[in-house]
Amino acid sequence: MFQLSEQEQELLLQHARDAVWAYLSGEDHVRPDMASGPLTESHGIFVSIHKGSDLRGCIGNVHPAGPLYRMAAKCAISAAVGDPRFIPLTSRDFPGVTFEISVLSAMERVEKIEDIEVGTHGLMISKRDARGLLLPQVASSCGWTRERFLAETCRKADLGPDEWRDGATIYRFRALVFAEKRLQAVISS
Repeated sequence: MFQLSEQEQELLLQHARDAVWAYLSGEDHVRPDMASGPLTESHGIFVSIHKGSDLRGCIGNVHPAGPLYRMAAKCAISAAVGDPRFIPLTSRDFPGVTFEISVLSAMERVEKIEDIEVGTHGLMISKRDARGLLLPQVASSCGWTRERFLAETCRKADLGPDEWRDGATIYRFRALVFAEKRLQAVISS
């Protein structure tokens, strides 16, 4: 699994935060130009924004779409103002939110559901034109069983909860998940 040092994780989180603040403030976000290193690699990435322990927005790309540092900024802005499940974030809301980043491994097709490990794997289910994805931390934080995780991923795709049993394509993936320390303090208290 892909790894980042603590310093690289903090830099990526700060980059996401700075991009959202610049967007909300109407300023240009000056992206540092990185020539090499892990943050220039291309991976699937999701940025989640939380207010306390509540999700406030989550947007990402399943497949690699560009350097991590650029995609973190782009996904963070989309999570802040483009997640249709939530009212767009404002500059007034900004000081009370925290950022979490999930860097995804490649997708692997699941042949047997026993190959899915709750807390280790995230899931993507597709059937017909529907597709739903849940990150690994969702199932473990909710205490779901493997079957419940599959059912909830189907619901995310607007499918019936048991449609994973009949003709759906199931993928699993791993994620390197890290968050601002402020989020970790809120959740543990």
